[in-house]
Amino acid sequence: MYTLISNQDNRVLPLDAEVSHASLRKDTAHYYDQCYWDYLLTWCNKDNLAFHYGYWDKDTPYQHHEALLNKNQVLYEAAGIKTDDRVLDAGCGVGGSSIWMAKNYGNRATGVTVSEQQAKYGGKHAKRQGVGELVEFEVADFCQMPFDDESFDVVWALESSCYAVNKGDFLKEAWRVLRKGGRIVVCDGFFSRREFNQPEWSEILTCLNGWAVPNLCIRDEFGGLLEQHGFNDISMRDLTPQTMDSIDYMHKVAKRLHPIQKVSEWLGLRTEGQTANYWVGVAQHYLFTNNLTAYCIFTGRK
Repeated sequence: MYTLISNQDNRVLPLDAEVSHASLRKDTAHYYDQCYWDYLLTWCNKDNLAFHYGYWDKDTPYQHHEALLNKNQVLYEAAGIKTDDRVLDAGCGVGGSSIWMAKNYGNRATGVTVSEQQAKYGGKHAKRQGVGELVEFEVADFCQMPFDDESFDVVWALESSCYAVNKGDFLKEAWRVLRKGGRIVVCDGFFSRREFNQPEWSEILTCLNGWAVPNLCIRDEFGGLLEQHGFNDISMRDLTPQTMDSIDYMHKVAKRLHPIQKVSEWLGLRTEGQTANYWVGVAQHYLFTNNLTAYCIFTGRK
């Protein structure tokens, strides 16, 4: 059996690799910088800029790009965000959620990312969509942010908290920058247990290494972690059923692109990071369909 260890980088790394928070931040930035165009060409577009899974309401037929935008609406409502709230988008990618909030509700949003390239792209996209005066981007680690205490009304973490080695470090920092009564909303994948057999562990490592993620929190432990770091009114909702269409979609895209991936890899046209990202498209489907991973949204209040 294999055991997922909390607060530790569980990836398989070269023997001479540096193991530190700084090296993980570098790996994360490198992954997203390499795979930017892969996301735009196969997953999202320049209007939604969504690097996350979509939300599918079974009663309403959605196109893929609509489901991606719908996820923003689900988080917005879950966190009870108001138009005059100042939002911190922790792990903002190229600004999709921040721009969406500004365009649709007029919120002021600050996005933080460890990638200088993402921050640059985010600023350009915000200006292109007419919300450059409402949205700003900072290159920073969301476990150690350059903001004053009690600066924000909402901390928004959409598929980003997974990049913290110690999830408590992120929650502690989120609590610090939130005003009294402020809310946190975390939407991410969570493991259902800590022990895995060899085939399961192999697929897990494919995902952790491919997406430069050190570990995932255990679903049944995260609520307690929020409480431990001072949050109250904590709620959890399992969105796995509404996310499965996105999980299936990613798997189908990977299968469809397999011949192109193999030829491009043979010709040296794909980077190591792009190839690893491709294989996650297959492995993530295994994790969800075998109930090793759940996709959940947590909210809490300071």
